Formats: sequence, structure tokens, C-alpha cells
Amino acid sequence: MTWGRDAKGRVYLVGAGPGDPGLLTCRGREVLQKAEVLVYDGLAPIELLAHTSANCEHIYAGKKRSPRGKPFSQEEINALLVARAAAGQCVVRLKGGDPFVFGRGAEECQALAEAGLPFEVVPGVSAATAVAAYAGIPLTARGIAASAVLVTGHEASGKSTGAVDWKAVAGHQSIVLFMAWKKIGDCVEKLLDAGKSPDTLAAAIRWGTRAGQRTVKTTLAELPDVMHRPQMRPPILVVIGEVVGLSDDLAWFEQRPLFGKRVLLTRDPERSQAVSAELRELGADVLVAPTTRIEFPSDEVLEALGKALVDRKWNWLMLSSANAVRACQRALRLLNADSRACAGGRIAAVGRATLTALAGIGLVPDLVPTKSTGLGLAQTLLEQLDGATASVLYPRARAGRTDAIAKLTAAGCDVQVHTAYSSVPREGSEPELLDALSKLRTGALHSIAFFAPSQLDALCAMADDVEGMLAEVPILAAIGPTTEAALRARGLEVRAVAASPTSADITQAIAKAFFASAG
Repeated sequence: MTWGRDAKGRVYLVGAGPGDPGLLTCRGREVLQKAEVLVYDGLAPIELLAHTSANCEHIYAGKKRSPRGKPFSQEEINALLVARAAAGQCVVRLKGGDPFVFGRGAEECQALAEAGLPFEVVPGVSAATAVAAYAGIPLTARGIAASAVLVTGHEASGKSTGAVDWKAVAGHQSIVLFMAWKKIGDCVEKLLDAGKSPDTLAAAIRWGTRAGQRTVKTTLAELPDVMHRPQMRPPILVVIGEVVGLSDDLAWFEQRPLFGKRVLLTRDPERSQAVSAELRELGADVLVAPTTRIEFPSDEVLEALGKALVDRKWNWLMLSSANAVRACQRALRLLNADSRACAGGRIAAVGRATLTALAGIGLVPDLVPTKSTGLGLAQTLLEQLDGATASVLYPRARAGRTDAIAKLTAAGCDVQVHTAYSSVPREGSEPELLDALSKLRTGALHSIAFFAPSQLDALCAMADDVEGMLAEVPILAAIGPTTEAALRARGLEVRAVAASPTSADITQAIAKAFFASAG
């Protein structure tokens, strides 16, 4: 195999971890960011797709049928990887858990090696260790367990080659069973025959590391009955051994205040990071599925904005979003200018995100309103003018609200309005949105947070029944009064509204709403 600048395409087998998207390794994120083609498993967290570039092709290659695509056989997956790498593409194969721990990664590497194609294995956090840890079960513990073994429960009926040596397995103090749901009875019978005590502690952990995690503790003898309860369906990991008893004191994941709650954020991953991190810290399972994307206008339109900025026929530059700041920066670059062109003028800006974007280009606003809305900004500016008038340059969203413009104009101000960006609906066929819609239909979402009316409009346009399904979501949250009004205009109850448009405040509002409903 050749690995260098002149090599053909290559494949990275990346372990996605067992479900919590935060368990992806740094190296895994690096290769996802440069992927041209992403081939992902059904158990790979859908949130990880956000790490790929906008031009990356996503191919669902799960073994079960999904709204995201048809099922693939292992042979089809092998052939797909070989074909795309041979065509010169950078391919990332994203697999749940670790590629080499019951992940059939070896077969995929063998197919690539036989084709003379380069590959790299990026290990992932294995479900064996992570799921057990999230259930508060250490696989080894001083004085209790000095050995642990990982076993497939899928071959319990026996294969002549590579069959499980149950006598040897039973000799270990901690046993982790993968894929044992169908044949748990056979597995238990073989362990008992091999001398394992029927009173040995056991735990069945469903959807480990995710909001739906469910841990049921029992004994080895009772394990088959527990596994076949209606609520215990795959994926399930089984841990057998006295270490299970330590979870009485060590269980932590299921104790967090928002454990079991699934929250959907409807804006882009970059701007969702802070909210997502804070909600996950409280134990919530957070899905990020942006319903819109920001699109800047043509160079011709941006040049007009740039000339308006440079000509300085304005007293005040009014900025009501971080996207407006980015548009101004793009517009100035087209004229080979920068933020120094705004020197001498005064800037009115609303919201923490807008202030952060301004700070990024070395500008500090002269006026920040207490009410973080466009209308609040206009009102504060008029108070600052104290009866005088001003020429105001206002770069804004193409379909944004006009009440701030009307208020300034009514007070005698000359308002120069320039389209700076548009909020464009995303395709409902994108994997993250298909996943979000599927969970919305099945009632698996406990809260949805909207950060702009356009995000609500885009989601409602994706299917005829979305508005009705939104009415069934326990907690609908809004970043501010404008978004709240858009939800109420559709007849939807809003249970959480941020006191100010910050990640901390919308997180607090959502948490308070959950606590109130629980109380």
C-alpha cells in the first residue's frame, strides 16, 4: 500500500463510541472534518455528522432499514469502501463503539488490504467500558474482580471455529456480553453448566450512555426473564459479576437532574455548542438538527453594503445579529477594507452573540440595550438621541421584522436598510432532520428549543403534520419574545422563554420547565 501525497484514496475506520457523542476521540473528529465521503452505521450517533464539511457525502450503511437509507450487507459495505477509495476519495467509515471490538472492522480492513488501498484505524471508546461506567459498574475492582472478559452472545449455539469457550469465560470475575438478547437463555445455561453460580449478580443495560439508558439489575439465573421484558429491547449490554453490586453507590449518569430528557436544538452546531454543553452537563440527551442555514447575498449586494459602510453617510450602525456583523466583514473585504472603515461612527448592537462577533473584528459597541431585540435596540437608540434624529445604517436579514425600522422612521430618523443575509430552509432529507422528525413522530422528544421564527417555519414546512406533533412536545422553548410570539401564533404553548438570548438563560429556562413539570 502507498501512503503519501500521490496515493489513491484512503479509508479511516473511526470508532464513534457507544452513543454519547461527547465520547468521540479528538483524532476521530479530525478525520471526520476532512472526509469527502462518510459511511456511517445505524448505531453511530447522528450528531457526529455535524463534524463533516458541507460538501461531504453521507451514506447510511446500517444493517437495518432506516428513513436515512436502505440496509447494507457486510459485503456491500466492503465493496463500497473499496470502490470509493479506489476512486481517489477520502472515506471515513464511522462505526459504533470501537471498530475492532465486535465491530467487523477487521473484515473491512482485510478487503481494503486485498485491494491495495491504504487505511487507518481510529480506535473508539468501547461499549464494554463506557456503558458499564455510565451504569456505575467498574469492570475491575480491588478485592472483587481482577479480570474481565468480553464475549459475543450471538454465537452461543456454537461454531466449530472461533466458538466461545464458556468454561474459560466462567472463570473470569467480570463478564461482558455483547449482542446477547436473542440467545441470552443459551448464554446463561452455558455459564451455569460451566460452574458459574446462579446467584451471581448481573445487569442488563439498554441504550447505554444515552438519554434512554435503562439499567436493570438481577441475578444470573433471572437474567433471561429480565432481558425478555417488553421494555428491554436491543441494543443491550450485559455485565455479569459481583462488580454489579458497586453500582448501588457508584451510579452517577442516571442521577443527573435532566437524565432521560431528550432536547432538540434547531440551529447550527457551532452556535449550539454552549447550550448543548450546558444541557448535557445536566444529564439531557441533546440532538442538534438545524432547520435553516445562513446564506449571504451576492457579491454585488454585499458590495453595496460595503460602499455604504465606507462612504460613512451614517451616524449610527445598527447591528441586531452576529450574522449582520459577519456580512459587514465580508462586504468590507470585497472593497479591500476592514473594520477601520467604521472609525468615527457609532455602533448600536444587541445580544451577547453580536457583541462577541464585534469583538472578533476589534470593535466595541457604543450602545447595548437592556432588552435584547431589534425593537428594544431601536427604542434604546431613540432614548440616546433624546429627541434628535440620526442617519442609521441597518444591515439585516432579508425577511426580518420591520418594527424597529418603523419605530426609527416614525421618529424622523433616516434608515438605510441593506440585506445582509437570509435564513434558508434546509432539506428535510438531511440525516439529522430525518432523525429529528422520526423522534418527533414517535414522541421521543421532550423539548425543542427554537432560536428564530425562521427555524420554526422551516420545521413546519417539512411535513404536513409537524404543527400537530409540536403541540404534543412537553416543553417548547424560545430564545426570546419574537420567537415566542411566532410559536404562539401557531397555537402552540411555550413553556420556556430565555430571560435574555444567552445559552445560560435558555438552558435555565428549559431546566426550570422540566423541574416544574416534575414537581
